[in-house]
Amino acid sequence: MNEIHSIQYLRGLAASAVVCFHINEQFNGPFAIGAAGVDIFFVISGFIMWVSTVDRPVAAQRFMWQRIVRIVPLYWIVTLLTALAIFVKPQFLFGHVLSPANFFGSLLFFPMMQNGSLHPVVIQGWTLCYEMMFYIVFALSLLLAKKQRFGALIGAMLAMVAMNFFLLQGYPGAFTSPIVLEFAAGVVVGRLWMKDIRLQLMLALALFVGGFLLLMTAQMLDPEMPRVLRWGIPATLVVAGAVFAERASPFRPMALLTFLGNASYSIYIWHVLVAVVVTGIMLRFGVPSIWQQASIAFVSIAISAALYLIVEKPLTGLLKSVTRQKPAAGQAAV
Repeated sequence: MNEIHSIQYLRGLAASAVVCFHINEQFNGPFAIGAAGVDIFFVISGFIMWVSTVDRPVAAQRFMWQRIVRIVPLYWIVTLLTALAIFVKPQFLFGHVLSPANFFGSLLFFPMMQNGSLHPVVIQGWTLCYEMMFYIVFALSLLLAKKQRFGALIGAMLAMVAMNFFLLQGYPGAFTSPIVLEFAAGVVVGRLWMKDIRLQLMLALALFVGGFLLLMTAQMLDPEMPRVLRWGIPATLVVAGAVFAERASPFRPMALLTFLGNASYSIYIWHVLVAVVVTGIMLRFGVPSIWQQASIAFVSIAISAALYLIVEKPLTGLLKSVTRQKPAAGQAAV
């Protein structure tokens, strides 16, 4: 996946957009579009899962283990540290809910429900609950014959959303939200990519630019539009346009943007906790208010990216090395 440079760039952009959204929200700003970084992440997730497994022999158990190693340990670390921060300075983490039930529920990706939405201790961790759900559905599809997988996977996601009309409360309603169709959209883009579909560069760029324009305007035109339409469709156009434009006109990667893509998970999962600390420091040193918002965003992204090198990369490498010591016959890593 590192060879599809546009995916790496979009991951870094999406994570940075979410950081800016949360900090802008703290200052009562208008940057609601930053939240659409999540929708880009979901489409990318479906794309990556399909592209990285369709032509490789991957057992369902190994796939799930690879995903758990990639996601869970760091999430648990940040959840524990956030819980400690809430316990010590609850006034600094307004909106976070810490209770024994929510703490352990968050660790198991079944956090408390608040206003019909998932609300873990790490507030942005709600997206990981959907990621884990998608991984389980995707792992089950790996048990099927290769020719059956695509239809079964897309059919399962559509059936889940259809069930949402009858499961309107609690976890069943949350986990069958139409937002899961963004994963399915990424799978569709990934299938087209692996079939070596090619678009003219100008057409691919039109999809990419058009997707971004829709992201920026849909919120203003109709903020009540369902999220999967308001941001899911534009996010799909952005991802599809980016990967097919790169196929039409390959380019040499830029080191900084590639690094931000590699660090995107750390940027996403650390940034709220880091921003709280950075905000406290800037207030203590009397940084003028006009500079606070941009400074907090920049420093939070920089520190969270550094934590990728300090925490995530060594931790994931260690766990993967343990996994490789006992490889199963005929299985490949994802």
